[in-house]
Amino acid sequence: MVDYSFSLLTFEYFLLILVRISLFVYVAPFYGMQNVPGRVKIGLAFFVSLLVYQILPKEELMYTGIVGYSIIVIKEGITGLLIGFAAYICNSIILLAGYQMDINMGLAMAMEYNPQMRTQTSVSANLYTYLVLMLLVATNMHHYILRAVVDSYQLIPVNGQVFQWDYLLQGMTTYMVDSFVIAFRIVLPVFACIMILNCILGIMAKVSPQMNMFAVGMQLKVLLGLVIMFLTIGLLTNVSDFIFDEMKKIIVYMVKGMYES
Repeated sequence: MVDYSFSLLTFEYFLLILVRISLFVYVAPFYGMQNVPGRVKIGLAFFVSLLVYQILPKEELMYTGIVGYSIIVIKEGITGLLIGFAAYICNSIILLAGYQMDINMGLAMAMEYNPQMRTQTSVSANLYTYLVLMLLVATNMHHYILRAVVDSYQLIPVNGQVFQWDYLLQGMTTYMVDSFVIAFRIVLPVFACIMILNCILGIMAKVSPQMNMFAVGMQLKVLLGLVIMFLTIGLLTNVSDFIFDEMKKIIVYMVKGMYES
């Protein structure tokens, strides 16, 4: 039977659930995009919190006064932020790869606003970001992210956080290393072809110095880069697998860093 009756104690418990879910929705990819209306985010967070409130056992909160309750609110907010941020930062991998592509192709100065990351990004990075976001929805990865914060209550109950900062730091260090490795794997086809083109242009500059290789090379780099991007677009599913696997790994790191095993 569904029972949504509230007393003062259970309402305080519900507010703590709402804090964790709300801050997760605010920063998580797909849910926290800048162009998503605020009322949609609020409604989603409130609805999910109601469902979680119904299934969680109501435990007595141990705190003293408003200061003690505020500390619990901050801990719940940090928990939701870290879980959402773990998924959010993995999108920067595709931004790094796209920016490196544009540097090699000569399009690095063409910047566009990315509402998902709330920053200026290059053209290729913006394109790949939206394509990966479409795959995130198509593969139901957004369901996995939402289940991650809901399932976190099994390991991290309300006011049950035990922050292990060394483990959280290890997770961020692992992400920094993996992000460069994955980004280089994505940009490698364009990088290799542009490097070969540069070698050919260098040889031609020596053979026929009367030709303006700078003017010719700029156009060839853009053309070759677009051709390679077109030929490798079928590998985007493998690219998204790299990013989604990294997303899962960092979420696990963050959750493990907030409870005592």
